[in-house]
Amino acid sequence: MSKTVGTVSRGIRTPIIRSGDDLVEIIADSVLAAAEEEKFEIRDRDIIAATEAIVARAQNNYATIENIAADVKNKFSSDTVGVIFPILSRNRFAICLRGIAKGVKKVVLMLSYPSDEVGNHLVSLDMLDEKGVNPYSDVLTLEKYRELFGENKHPFTGVDYVDYYSQIIKEAGAEVEIVFSNNPRTILDYTKDVLTCDIHTRKRTKRILKENGANVVLGLDEILTSSIDGSGYNEQYGLLGANKATEDKIKLFPRDCESFVTSLQAEMLKRTGKNVEVMVYGDGAFKDPVGKIWELADPVVSPAYTKGLEGTPNEVKLKYLADNNFANLKGEELRTAIEEYIKNKNDNLVGSMESQGTTPRRLTDLIGSLCDLTSGSGDKGTPVVFIQGYFDNYTNV
Repeated sequence: MSKTVGTVSRGIRTPIIRSGDDLVEIIADSVLAAAEEEKFEIRDRDIIAATEAIVARAQNNYATIENIAADVKNKFSSDTVGVIFPILSRNRFAICLRGIAKGVKKVVLMLSYPSDEVGNHLVSLDMLDEKGVNPYSDVLTLEKYRELFGENKHPFTGVDYVDYYSQIIKEAGAEVEIVFSNNPRTILDYTKDVLTCDIHTRKRTKRILKENGANVVLGLDEILTSSIDGSGYNEQYGLLGANKATEDKIKLFPRDCESFVTSLQAEMLKRTGKNVEVMVYGDGAFKDPVGKIWELADPVVSPAYTKGLEGTPNEVKLKYLADNNFANLKGEELRTAIEEYIKNKNDNLVGSMESQGTTPRRLTDLIGSLCDLTSGSGDKGTPVVFIQGYFDNYTNV
């Protein structure tokens, strides 16, 4: 008889993590305490996932807006810098903008529209249609934007991000000019020194700017790549993945995560004799169909994971087999036929009809999304997720 339970995802409560804590020991203790309390056994290929926030906090990977300002000032020779394609976020970008603005005399802020890269809208598509505006070609000044669309507050936060970002820049002591365009080349009409703040399209944006005569072109991933006056840093992602910690401090994306995941895997093997998989996760890679917001504001879902989480699923679609290959079978005969098919499936099902409709995404992106939804971003107090049965299929007993 097949197992009656498939994948199980459990949020694991831990003590509040502080800088300098031994995260490997804390997580191992917490998982084993949960196993004892809930009466489940640790098995090979179970997954322990830790949110990037507690990894960065344990590393004390923090920086101040003054650190950001100093690095921006060091890396840009011009007093006027174009800051283009930021996401609209009080938690993610606003505090970074304060630091950026402190490091220059003038910011030309170029916003993409009708939405930012992850789906936060400045205006709706219906409003663009009504006003006859083409976001692929039309460049709008702040005055033209206000004339056409007036004040537009974000439906979830109630913030007019155009005014909010403008005020942040002014309060930091810099002059501000705002432009709306989806063409990276537009900023070169205002300044040749550009800080591009997009996340997943940054390589293309940098290439276009360099090919069209920009002077200094940097991304958020190139700010705070090394310590400034003792600050935290991230050599690979810089400011990407940063979150607001206090009014003048950010928590950076964690670094050296590979050593953490392998150490936790080794600790669990020592304590349980089982070879579990371990990963660090940030934002899940999913999109809200109502708010139209793509969750992935981090540069990657998982900055590090153990080797057993490499690759993509290699699965067949049960309903396809039931409706096609074995349409004439039912009951025990159907179950047996599908089990045998799964046991003898090819190692690579890419392109086969039997696998159509399965999810051709990386395992770490799928598991990271499951973890993000399990742990949440509020007051659940479960920054660790323990997953069992993820690699099981219909044949497991």
